[in-house]
Order: sequence, then C-alpha cells, then structure tokens
Amino acid sequence: MTYMGYMNRTLFTEENMKNLAANPHVQQVSETNITYKPEFKIAAVKAYEEGFTPVEIFIQAGFDLDVIGHKKPKHSLKRWRETFAKYGEAGLAEERRGKGSTGRRPAGELSVEEELQRAMARIKLLQAEVDFLKKLEALERQKKKR
Repeated sequence: MTYMGYMNRTLFTEENMKNLAANPHVQQVSETNITYKPEFKIAAVKAYEEGFTPVEIFIQAGFDLDVIGHKKPKHSLKRWRETFAKYGEAGLAEERRGKGSTGRRPAGELSVEEELQRAMARIKLLQAEVDFLKKLEALERQKKKR
C-alpha cells in the first residue's frame, strides 16, 4: 500500500503528493487532502450522468485508487452531485467548504434555551440546599430539647 492510514485519514507520502500534483485534474495536494480542479468536478458529474461509474471516471482521469483510496471516487462524486444539484456548475466552480457555516459560538455566549436550562438547574440546586439546611436545623433543635 502506498499510503498510510491514520485515524481514518489518508496520509500521502512525498512521492504520492508529487505524482498527484502532476495530474492535470488536481489543483492542490497536501498530506491529507486533494483539491480537484472545478473543470474535473463538472466533467465527472456529467460523465456520471452519462452512465460512467465513479471508479471508471477517476481511473480514466489518471488516478491510482491504491493511492487516493478505493472509496474516494464514490464519496467525491456523491458530494459533487449534491453540490451540482443545489448550486449548478457555479457551485463546483468555487470552493464551498466552510460557506454558510455559522462557526462555533464564543464560549461565553449561550442561547436563551441554554440560559433557561442552566437557571432551572441552579434553582433546583438552591432549593435542595435550603431543604437540607431546614432538615439540619430541625435535627439540631431536636438534639437541644433532649
């Protein structure tokens, strides 16, 4: 095997990265990612619609499945077809990762529901403390009477 799997991530070797970067359908390669050119994505979606399988499309494009992973064609085409259906060719022509993401909320910012849940939990805790102190006072009064 020419790649190393690490926690379900493919780590490409220097040689793999060099070979992938030489492929005319690759825009960019890192140890863990391949960014395909938009033209390839569009052509791949159209070829799929004409009846070619994802594996056939990637092999015809010069990709070695032993390097990129045998599931990569199917997963990539599924993602690209969804993007194509939703945004058309323009969706595949631009990098969409991260678009529309609201990101993480700052740690101190809570939704109204979360604030209410926390307040209710705090009220329960304080009520339990009051009940405990009342029982303790009652026990102390009983002890003094004896």
